[in-house]
Amino acid sequence: MDAFYASVEQMDNPELKGKPLAVGGGGKRGVVSAASYEARVFGVRSAMPGFTARKLCPDLIFVRPRYDRYQEISSKIRKIFFDYTDLVEPLSLDEAYLDVTENKKGHPSATLLAQEIRKRILDEVGLTASAGISINKFIAKVASDYNKPNGQKTVNPEEVIEFLEDLDVKKFYGVGKVTQAKMYSMGIYTGKDLKTKSEEFLTEHFGKSGGHYYRIVRGVHQSAVKPNRERKSLAAERTFSENISSEIYMLERLENIAEELQKRLKRSKVAGRTVTLKIKYSDFSLQTRSKTLPYYVSDADILLETAKELLYQEKMKNSVRLLGISLSNLNTGKKNEKKKEEDEVEIIQLRFDF
Repeated sequence: MDAFYASVEQMDNPELKGKPLAVGGGGKRGVVSAASYEARVFGVRSAMPGFTARKLCPDLIFVRPRYDRYQEISSKIRKIFFDYTDLVEPLSLDEAYLDVTENKKGHPSATLLAQEIRKRILDEVGLTASAGISINKFIAKVASDYNKPNGQKTVNPEEVIEFLEDLDVKKFYGVGKVTQAKMYSMGIYTGKDLKTKSEEFLTEHFGKSGGHYYRIVRGVHQSAVKPNRERKSLAAERTFSENISSEIYMLERLENIAEELQKRLKRSKVAGRTVTLKIKYSDFSLQTRSKTLPYYVSDADILLETAKELLYQEKMKNSVRLLGISLSNLNTGKKNEKKKEEDEVEIIQLRFDF
């Protein structure tokens, strides 16, 4: 989806259309979750501090995120996907892989299918989407950013090698800023440059990722589209407008965070056993503390009590700017099938209001 959160806000409030918009917090500690294309012209990007975004674009409009609404729209879009194939692997609310090798329409052209799906999203939901079409997930992902917004790019089998050789390494999915800078320092600017390096060289300098880079620049990516992608964890966190040093105030914030996490667990219909408390201090250092329970939980009270125990586990190093609670070791996937009946009993006992 194109600037998904921001586009939903502009769709729901026509007064925001055509204006630079950021979803997130615009205060001293706020962070941009998503930016409209009008804001991106000024250099505003997701994960950017709110005050930096305002400096770049003084007329920037900030709106609070509405995750329930984004989830609702995302569900409508996924229903469209399933009209074409059951092999749908969601990456997030606004992105998914579709394997249409054998599709429900019996259509031989993935390019025309992508056009049809994008048109249906626009007609039925009211938002624009972009698509990448190719022989594997990696190339399709890279191609999906090629003609954004509201466009698509097909990389046919015979075009794959040339496409990858001409590509700047910073556009390779999975190459972040640190890796990009390291590659640039080695004279690796394009896929063609990357292709000159041996697998041994890349592994030596980039560890396990080196083998991945060696393969993908040759168009090799064996990962299948996994329709039942297993969620690893769910979390909720808050960045505060002022640093907090009082544990009483921290407990008040953790109560709200636990309630938000319970809502997310309820929507996802999961529970978990490992509770992790995330603490970011005023000096930006990060600390996590975890506890694994003997049963699956999703209730806010139990999450809060466990987080409270972790909070008092050791003395605070400094004042705190962010707190978060995450739940992992979830009761999803094949590894829990044998314990399904037992887990359901535990969940029912603990999730009283579900």
